Amino acid sequence: MALDGGGSKTLLVVLRQDGAIADIGRAGGSNPFDQPLWRETLSGLFARLPPETRAAGLGLAGFGESSTLNQRQRALISASLPNIPLSLTNDVDMACTAAFAGQKGVLLLSGTGSMAWATDGQGHHCRVGGWGSLFGDEGSAFWIGRKALGLVTELLDGRNTQDIAFLEPFQKALDLPSDLTRCGPALLEWYGNLTHERSAVAALARIVARLAEQDCPAAIRMMREAATQLAAHIQTARRKLSRPELPWSYAGGTLQSCFLREAISESCGTPVAPRLPPIGGGLLSAARLAGWSVDADWIDRLAATLEHAGLGN
Repeated sequence: MALDGGGSKTLLVVLRQDGAIADIGRAGGSNPFDQPLWRETLSGLFARLPPETRAAGLGLAGFGESSTLNQRQRALISASLPNIPLSLTNDVDMACTAAFAGQKGVLLLSGTGSMAWATDGQGHHCRVGGWGSLFGDEGSAFWIGRKALGLVTELLDGRNTQDIAFLEPFQKALDLPSDLTRCGPALLEWYGNLTHERSAVAALARIVARLAEQDCPAAIRMMREAATQLAAHIQTARRKLSRPELPWSYAGGTLQSCFLREAISESCGTPVAPRLPPIGGGLLSAARLAGWSVDADWIDRLAATLEHAGLGN
């Protein structure tokens, strides 16, 4: 089995030795830094596992960032998965294993948060970013969404009169009234009813990406600024490992935007398409722990299986 525990959603996949998927489970985010019900989320998914589960590959948001939270995560996993060989790492490390099938490269993740994870294929690795929304997460979906909301308030106030073309499509996307006197209170009402602020604000990045592809100048500016921030993650990771030639790949909902990937490519080169989606990194690690025969053909079949199940890149 593999589990990909992100900031906005958590995915569980159980794979049979014949290569077929036995189960898929989905739940909300499980980052212990900002999800108070992270234990319940993980426990509910672990409860689905069949008793004959042989091994587990787990990638958890927040793992490796706080010794206190790491102890709590480990305690829950030990109680839920006793006597099962497992690989436990950060969700971005798992996504890097997936993207390069365990080979060298820089994995850039931009979802609710942002981080790069790099490995030189010789046992050395490093991370860049992943500091969370208070300290960083530059170029992430939350970061873009926050920029968009800031621009909207400037437009509603009249502090910005140059980017008015951004307001109408954003109003429509959030179902806000077009009348400016009613739009402000409606926006605050939207905010006041949020159940999870980071996830809701991060979802706004999709609107900005779509507007950028429709040649909206303000949206283009935001996405290019995000690209500059994310490119710096890749460049820094390459420099820290003294490997400027390392290929880069991508994961996370924000980087599904072709506009954003192309903007990053201008300074970092063309990305390598991920060999497997992030959950595939956990399945790859678990299969090896279980003693399965894992080769290039097995990885190709796994990629096709996950794609067919709607879990592809």
